[in-house]
Amino acid sequence: MSGKNGSIKLVAGNSNPALAKEIADWLKLPLTKASVRRFADMEIFVEVQENVRGSDVFVLQSTSFPTNDHLMELLIITDALRRASARRITAVIPYFGYARQDRKVGSRSPISAKLVANLITHAGVDRVMTLDLHAGQIQGFFDIPVDNLFASPVMVRDIKEKFDLTKVMVVSPDVGGVVRARGLAKRINTPLAIVDKRRERAGESEVMNVIGDVAGYTCILIDDIVDSGGTLVNAADALLANGAKDVYAYLTHGVLSGGAAARIGGSKLKELVITDSIQPTEAVINTPNIRTLSIASLIGEAIERTAAEESVSSLFD
Repeated sequence: MSGKNGSIKLVAGNSNPALAKEIADWLKLPLTKASVRRFADMEIFVEVQENVRGSDVFVLQSTSFPTNDHLMELLIITDALRRASARRITAVIPYFGYARQDRKVGSRSPISAKLVANLITHAGVDRVMTLDLHAGQIQGFFDIPVDNLFASPVMVRDIKEKFDLTKVMVVSPDVGGVVRARGLAKRINTPLAIVDKRRERAGESEVMNVIGDVAGYTCILIDDIVDSGGTLVNAADALLANGAKDVYAYLTHGVLSGGAAARIGGSKLKELVITDSIQPTEAVINTPNIRTLSIASLIGEAIERTAAEESVSSLFD
């Protein structure tokens, strides 16, 4: 398989080898042989073991936990490819770490998402492909093209297969996610509700009110990231207290740090559905009410279109 910018090469870091293999299988391309390893003092060393001169190279690497290690892998792989004369380097980052630090939250605080964008650009990346950025304006932090893909087509397909849409209501777990929830509700032609919450301190949330009549509906919470899981658990409790029949949740990025998987497992959520943008931990895999959707075909199609210089946005029309 070749694109307009030369032969296509796929190089994977260590963040999500299972997803990288799925993408490669979908594209019917082998992963380029590369060694991404550590010295005794944990310095990262990269050696690309195939010729990539003149190639259109796609680096598959989420910057998930351990975030700094995986980010450094991405930067060093990029440097190795640039010095090996790759024609174009596209960083495929299904989960973009540091995306939640997209603005100053107080005096003398950083905008870390902008710093990471600078690091990726200066390492030699020509284009970035990512999925459901936490804040759309992060695209403007880059001075190179950014394709922000959406997991909604994958989720819509799954929802249509599993639910009677006449009895479904899409719910945003907070006011900030209304645009995302409204977009999904429009796609599947269902009503919309909002959970109003007040956050007392970082990492904790207190549900205050449900805006909309959810009584008798199967509610589907929609968001981009689940970390501690506290917001989802509290939202599910509030929806059930207001008469919802069942509560499900669909989220793109399953960060699920600390005891989040156990919290979800012990909650009243019927099911939490996440994508494999982040490689699930054993705790996540073993939690009965957490299910994973594959995004390999979505990213594979976007890579194929990028290599052929075709429209990526039309994937979501």
